[in-house]
Amino acid sequence: MAKKEYVPLFETRQVKGRILFRCIAASILLGICFIIMYRIRYFPVGGKAERWTWIGLFLSELWFSFYWLLTTVCRWNAVIRIPFIHRLSQRYGKELPGIDIFVCTADPLIEPPSLVVNTVLSMMAYDYPPEKLSVYLSDDGGSNLLFYAMLEAANFSKTWLPFCKKFQVESTSPEAYFRTASELVNVQEWLSVKKLYEDMKMRIETTTKLNQIPEYIQKQHKGFREWDFVSSKHDHQTILQIRVSSKITNAPIILNVDCDMYSNNSNTIKSSLCIFMDEEKGDEIGYVQFPQCFYNLTKNEIYGSSLRVLLQLEVLGFDANGGPNYMGSGCFHRRETLCGKKYEKNYKVDWKKINDKKVDETASFLEETCKVLASCTFEHNTPWGKEMGLKYGTPVEDVVTGISIQCNGWKSIYLNPEREGFLGVAPITLLQNLVQHKRWAEGELQLFFSRYCPLLYGHRKIPLKIQLIYSTYKLWAANCLATWYIVVVPYLCLLKGISLFPKISSPWVLPFVYVTFVHRAYSLAEFLWCGGTFRGWCNDQRIWLFKRTTSYLFAFFETILKLLGHSQLNFVVTAKVADEDVSKRYDQELIEFGAASPMFDILATLAMLNLFGSLGASKKATMDADQDSKVLDQFGLQILLCLVLVTINLPVYQALFFRKDNGKMPTSVMYKSIVFALLSCMLAMY
Repeated sequence: MAKKEYVPLFETRQVKGRILFRCIAASILLGICFIIMYRIRYFPVGGKAERWTWIGLFLSELWFSFYWLLTTVCRWNAVIRIPFIHRLSQRYGKELPGIDIFVCTADPLIEPPSLVVNTVLSMMAYDYPPEKLSVYLSDDGGSNLLFYAMLEAANFSKTWLPFCKKFQVESTSPEAYFRTASELVNVQEWLSVKKLYEDMKMRIETTTKLNQIPEYIQKQHKGFREWDFVSSKHDHQTILQIRVSSKITNAPIILNVDCDMYSNNSNTIKSSLCIFMDEEKGDEIGYVQFPQCFYNLTKNEIYGSSLRVLLQLEVLGFDANGGPNYMGSGCFHRRETLCGKKYEKNYKVDWKKINDKKVDETASFLEETCKVLASCTFEHNTPWGKEMGLKYGTPVEDVVTGISIQCNGWKSIYLNPEREGFLGVAPITLLQNLVQHKRWAEGELQLFFSRYCPLLYGHRKIPLKIQLIYSTYKLWAANCLATWYIVVVPYLCLLKGISLFPKISSPWVLPFVYVTFVHRAYSLAEFLWCGGTFRGWCNDQRIWLFKRTTSYLFAFFETILKLLGHSQLNFVVTAKVADEDVSKRYDQELIEFGAASPMFDILATLAMLNLFGSLGASKKATMDADQDSKVLDQFGLQILLCLVLVTINLPVYQALFFRKDNGKMPTSVMYKSIVFALLSCMLAMY
């Protein structure tokens, strides 16, 4: 009997434009080689200050070249995955595996119950057999307010879920749907459901504002108080959900999402199953990661929160070399991988029999068992948190978990469908954005100096390319030192009359100009190709500089202090709500500088330093008309660099001196920045 022909459930395609990328990368590498030759050949033999500033700049350029090389390795091979959902349905019909969905929340003030309700409802409304779909909500705060909100959501779901199925709703978060729905199949029914949702939302928000739930709900909640607070002091909710769900539904596939990441694509589950259930390639896949996208981005992405080039291009290179990292949300896991199972070559799943095992225990017995499993002391002296579940001890425990899964022999895949799988809330103030990136960068750098360093932990377990790609993220914070040198030293040397770059008339200026121009021009082209705007790219470059001079700086030194035993690990939950004025300025694409912060002190001081450097250079160039051309020839690149940074910092100057709204820089920041910048200039000149 002839063997049945294999028809794949997904396809792998090479990314277009990779030949152009490789050619440009090769030309940039050649330009970098010429820059290194110039630094070595023209090493100054004059004063000590000139030599040390030259050495510092050379080391900074070497670091940037090394880091660029790492990112180029990541991008060298890139692929996209195309799932075939219709083939999945034809092959398996209704014999699909169970799915356990984990939603985590921590604080009802930062993550309001109305937001969590929308996420949970969207997860319940997937285009998937409802008897095979289970949603687990873990509330670290054991909040009465959230309990009440879930009761309201349960009642509303009786109307909402049939409505979604009837009209094939894609944005199954009620808030998102009623905010954007344009095609009304049945106006009367649409308005009726919208009215029910608005009434529910009003009751939840009123209860949250008053911080008090109805008395009958308090009595009902009292019986559950012990259960709710069993996990209220536990920092690792996903581990609790893994253990508890294993006794209730024990689905072979687990999806975990943040409480603000709602479902935006009803076929997301089926898309991921096309990967897991492929007969030839699916059994080796440990997890399928979807990108974290956001619905509240402004047209020109004022804070660069979309990370569009990273998520649409760079991660594709990660995928081609063995799989992307686990990003903490929007990820489908094979349950066995989270329980520490290692991949074996003969591993095979019979998906048609995997759901045969049913839980045959009484509700009271299950409740008592789950209380024990959810206990904070259950995992003491067990593999949980080490070999099983998420790994403890770092703000980026998701990354550690992903590396561990891959080191156990599993591969991962990245799916980025045309319609986003999940949409969340991006930070709408600059400080929120910088603090978030500081937390990420700090956790990544701590990981690099820990036993989970990909170059050590992944040695002989995962390919070298993946180790190097992981290292690009681990070394985010380390970029701060070279960036600070480039931002500060050339301007101080300009005031001092020390030239750090070749003359404009020298042929050695060509590699500097070529590398800078081509690298940035290609960056702009990629950003536009990924759906961005020119102003969005400019904002992205600005935030790139802000992060490297503030977020990464604090992350770097706090990591060093922690390694020396002088700092404790902290986890910061990014706020998902903001007042009306802040939201209005965000919609107008005005950067929010209103809060006092050391990060803003640094940004303002560097901006003033760049401004004073430009003014000093202009004065030097105009004092003697005969020397004007010579000054421009000798210091042209330094002056140009200074002017570019002044342009990047225009919103900072506006916030310091011209804005009158509450989003302007605090007056204290303005005074401190001027004083610090003037002192730096005076020290440089004398």
